[in-house]
Amino acid sequence: MARWSFAAAAALVLCAQPGWTQTHQPYAGHEARPIKALTAEQIADLKAGRGMGLALAAELNGYPGPLHVLELAGPLGLTADQKDRMTRLFEDMRMEAVALGDRLIAAEAALDRQFAQKSVTAASLGDGVQGIATAHAALRQAHLKYHLATVEVLTAEQIARYAELRGYTGGAHTPRRH
Repeated sequence: MARWSFAAAAALVLCAQPGWTQTHQPYAGHEARPIKALTAEQIADLKAGRGMGLALAAELNGYPGPLHVLELAGPLGLTADQKDRMTRLFEDMRMEAVALGDRLIAAEAALDRQFAQKSVTAASLGDGVQGIATAHAALRQAHLKYHLATVEVLTAEQIARYAELRGYTGGAHTPRRH
């Protein structure tokens, strides 16, 4: 009986090993990242000013973003003036988002550097995390404010059509103009 128990235990350990590795080493390979908290894709998105889902509260509640409106200009029946205004909104948003993305990358890099150099303290940790949070909040606000500005350019019918074209059938409403 003891021999069987040992064999069964050994089999369980061998079978469980791959699961253990996946469960206990989820970040293996991430230590080689230049900034540990950001993937290469996230850094590229931040440098390009992409939304990265930061404006979903607006997008999914009836506040389209300028880029997607431009992509759907034909089906939405945008006028020449609306296209020009959307193009300006998108370019302004992109320029602002790129600058703020650079600020967020720099803040993440600074915190990462403190840990890498073993120079982090409780005070510098608080300052570093606050800097990251402030940069992230500014970036999110920038994306959201351009969604808010977009509804001022579109008609209620265009906003409803946008929601339909994007597949939002869950009751996205037409926002009130401010």
